[in-house]
Amino acid sequence: MAKFWNFVLFQAGWFACVLGAAHHQVLWPVIGTLAYVAFHVWRSQSPKLELSLLLKVLSYGILTDSLLMYLGFLDFKGAWPSPYVSPVWMWVLWLLVATTLNSSLSWLKGKLFLGVVLGAISGPLSYEAGIRLGAANWDSGSQILGLGLISVVWAIAMPLLFYWARTSIKPSLAKNL
Repeated sequence: MAKFWNFVLFQAGWFACVLGAAHHQVLWPVIGTLAYVAFHVWRSQSPKLELSLLLKVLSYGILTDSLLMYLGFLDFKGAWPSPYVSPVWMWVLWLLVATTLNSSLSWLKGKLFLGVVLGAISGPLSYEAGIRLGAANWDSGSQILGLGLISVVWAIAMPLLFYWARTSIKPSLAKNL
């Protein structure tokens, strides 16, 4: 049941942040989603290890999204905290993804090829959905190349994130997985 609620709250947080960005109203979606992330960490088997995982995923997300933005592929709505890095609502989406790794997406652990394929497909679809909902724009007609780069980012991300997730589990818990 926890995996079901993790999936539902991931979707709710994604829509809240994306629609909030599209309407220039990100404060409450970000606060609400961060409250869920904090609850997720608090309820995890090993909060310190889970927090470490979330921070690694967040770092990867900020780096890759900021690079896509800096290279002129994406224009995110809402430049807070800086016009030089991806916006905070995108950071929260990366944290949401991290909450799924040991929960609703745990069925992907150990399935490297499937993770790469699903990342390469679902990552760009998620960004395109966010763009169509008004949370970002493609810069200067760079949609095809942008989608290709996002596909690479997520094809790399999925095995990397699951590697980090595996190393974020206590050895005694890993035996049970």
